[in-house]
Amino acid sequence: MKEAASRPLPPRRGRRKPASGALIAPGARPPPAPQSSVSSPPPPPPRPRPQSHRSGPGPRSPVVCVTPPHRRRHVATLSDQERRRQISVRGLAGAENVSRLKRSFNRHLHFTLVKDRNVATPRDYYQALAHAVRDHLVGRWLRTQQYYYEKDPKRIYYLSLEFYMGRTLQNTMVNLGLQNSCDEAIYQLGLDMEELQEIEEDAGLGNGGLGRLAACFLDSMATLGLAAYGYGIRYEFGIFNQKISGGWQVEEADDWLRYGNPWEKARPEYTIPVHFYGRVEHSPQGAKWLDTQVVLALPYDTPVPGYRNNTVNTMRLWSARAPNEFNLKDFNIGGYIQAVLDRNLAENISRVLYPNDNFFEGKELRLKQEYFVVAATLHDIIRRFKSAKFGSRDPVRTAFDTFPDKVAIQLNDTHPSLAIPELMRILVDEEQLSWDKAWEVTVRTCAYTNHTVLPEALERWPLHLLEALLPRHLEIIYEINQRFLDRVYATFPGDHDRLRRMSLVEEGAVKRINMAHLCIVGSHAVNGVARIHSDILKNSVFKDFYELDPHKFQNKTNGITPRRWLLLCNPGLAEAIAQRIGEDFVADLDQLQQLRNFVDDESFIRDVAKVKQENKLKFAAFLEKEYGVRVNPASLFDVQVKRIHEYKRQLLNCLHVITLYNRIKKEPNKPFVPRTVMIGGKAAPGYHMAKMIIKLVTSIGDVVNQDPAVGDRLKVLFLENYRVSLAEKVIPAADLSEQISTAGTEASGTGNMKFMLNGALTIGTMDGANVEMAEEAGEENLFIFGMRVEDVEALDRQGYCAHDYYERLPELRQAVDQLSSGFFSPRQPDLFRDIVNMLMNHDRFKVFADYEAYVKCQEKVSALYKNAREWTRMVIRNVAAAGKFSSDRTIAQYAREIWGAEPTRHRIPAPDEPRE
Repeated sequence: MKEAASRPLPPRRGRRKPASGALIAPGARPPPAPQSSVSSPPPPPPRPRPQSHRSGPGPRSPVVCVTPPHRRRHVATLSDQERRRQISVRGLAGAENVSRLKRSFNRHLHFTLVKDRNVATPRDYYQALAHAVRDHLVGRWLRTQQYYYEKDPKRIYYLSLEFYMGRTLQNTMVNLGLQNSCDEAIYQLGLDMEELQEIEEDAGLGNGGLGRLAACFLDSMATLGLAAYGYGIRYEFGIFNQKISGGWQVEEADDWLRYGNPWEKARPEYTIPVHFYGRVEHSPQGAKWLDTQVVLALPYDTPVPGYRNNTVNTMRLWSARAPNEFNLKDFNIGGYIQAVLDRNLAENISRVLYPNDNFFEGKELRLKQEYFVVAATLHDIIRRFKSAKFGSRDPVRTAFDTFPDKVAIQLNDTHPSLAIPELMRILVDEEQLSWDKAWEVTVRTCAYTNHTVLPEALERWPLHLLEALLPRHLEIIYEINQRFLDRVYATFPGDHDRLRRMSLVEEGAVKRINMAHLCIVGSHAVNGVARIHSDILKNSVFKDFYELDPHKFQNKTNGITPRRWLLLCNPGLAEAIAQRIGEDFVADLDQLQQLRNFVDDESFIRDVAKVKQENKLKFAAFLEKEYGVRVNPASLFDVQVKRIHEYKRQLLNCLHVITLYNRIKKEPNKPFVPRTVMIGGKAAPGYHMAKMIIKLVTSIGDVVNQDPAVGDRLKVLFLENYRVSLAEKVIPAADLSEQISTAGTEASGTGNMKFMLNGALTIGTMDGANVEMAEEAGEENLFIFGMRVEDVEALDRQGYCAHDYYERLPELRQAVDQLSSGFFSPRQPDLFRDIVNMLMNHDRFKVFADYEAYVKCQEKVSALYKNAREWTRMVIRNVAAAGKFSSDRTIAQYAREIWGAEPTRHRIPAPDEPRE
């Protein structure tokens, strides 16, 4: 062993990747393992840094940090890492901090991963770095929790079945202000920071907007100093990995925990029993839920750091475990083996995320997941409430009068709606409160966020499922419903139709419980997620409830965290902004308004355009490397990335692409503004039409991209496996953001905000948050087209007839005929028959009605893109107007207007500073 460790390393040529794939700098020996009983080679001297007097931004040289000085060309560029170095810290990282990080890295490589540099793989290096960064979180994490125990603030509990976190390493470095030190340390160790960051798996515990919103909210709650906890499920398999094979989506399991997760800490001491099935027994002492099956909920905690305020909150995710006595009734050997194997049945509860977005699938396993997270979380909330005195785990609070003053529970859509009957069950059956007192506590504690108006997305659980799985909860829901309907009838006497519409129990062939109605009745606040969406809730979807309790209904327009969605993913733009208005905008995004003073500043216009071009070059290089596709970086990058769904109208985009293609073919010598159209997103595995849409995009690409008459003027790409880490690459590179849902269908959207903040212009309908984006930036600074909500309603009243548009618009007719005839699927001419049939005969989302306006609007886009200066000035106006769309603003509104808590930018002392 000693000999192996100390023998001289063989000479290397260029950049060598050992069998494991480790990146070693050419001409450099690997950095050392820490000193131990095993002798190791001495550390190499630190290699000279790249020139620091570079003239400014430019395309990144991918090997700039690993090329030896004698072979390094002078590159007048700044890498993303070097840009971040300039932001915030303004200068080199402290030598002591860098040295400490290097020691920590080597210590973890040695003691945590049990490797030395001779055998370590790139994944080992990533893990060592992650553990070194995590070490910086731990002291702050402990101190934050101690601070909360001492101050006993109101706790905010954000309950969500989805947390779409993405990667954690870079976000943690940004929020702790460690990026410079880590970049320097990794550089001195002879490794490539970007390569290590790419090794981390996305934590894909969400489908799309709802789960990513929850992640942004956690970041903002920590940044605003709120004592907040995210509670959800630790899915073993997150959202599937999407592969495109022969143009079709193929799903692969997302085994994201295969190599372990350095960011989580299991907390088996807080394991909680969760009950299912059984029966209810009533006696004078109250109701008892008996003969249940028990599944254990084992918590895993992940730290959530705020931005440079030393606050580190907790996301607690529950994992299902079978109890040791599970099914061990039989003691013959066959029964024993089978009983142990059957433990899987209990543990399946946290096995996999349901991959549906905006669609309700009433499966028993999903209902188990929803109750599992709610029961474990409420048990935890009440334990923490009772033992809130610092340093004590014994119950010190026994009365629940102050519960709503100390606890706020936010339900992220109806998925955690069982929190309402579960809290009632605990208060009435276990804590022996009267029904009226328990109901007052429950309503004052809970609040509900609605995320969709699509009827197929609303949760309506069959009564027989609830009756079998949660018999006591069904009884409680019946009681809630009876008392509620009594109140409705007293307010609107004789209005039996209103009673039927508002009942929590829906009559029909299969009786169902309407979970949205349960949430509204059991909450003190109900909010939509953009102003237009909240208005639709009040005026149509929940009109009856609004008329009964108008004070409950609010709006909270969604937002995004500027830490991940600007500082982390677009350091070039962040730096250009910081040079003009300082750095405080990162935690106060309204300061971007100051950029309005620079709309005519030639140097700023130049910098913004230059950053965009660098981002496009970088993304083009990524596409070539990952997909083997070459694109023209000077073309307009036209991007639509989101879940594939009919209401999001990827088909409208496809029709425009076909129209552009036909125009180029018709007039091949006419000058066209070159475009690269990129469409990405996952389709729910059971959603046939969404999968056909993906096949259509890839088929159009096959024809367009191989037509020599088209050349560089039009390219169509489907971006495979769209996820958070891919969004961080494509969004900063986009020129045009496609937000083209039918007016009144997209609750808010948050991708629209990310593109706006990163310097893309929006083509969109007046839907969701687009309405407020147009309000903030001025409608003339977005490409707004198509029907408004009232136009859609009018068209519904008169009857939408797709054939009228087909007959009236020759270019539309040509495109549809090409789909019908097999022009894009010559080997299978009727491949797209279902799409054409839907568009012509039963298109709920009226694609043809907006086609003409959309194509005309796209012509305006192309015209403006020809004038680079005017395009960039419009970009600057959009970035300057993006401040409203920070999730910090959203969370501050939730805190003040729903939770009764006050946000603060107070900085908790760091672990090495004296406590207050």
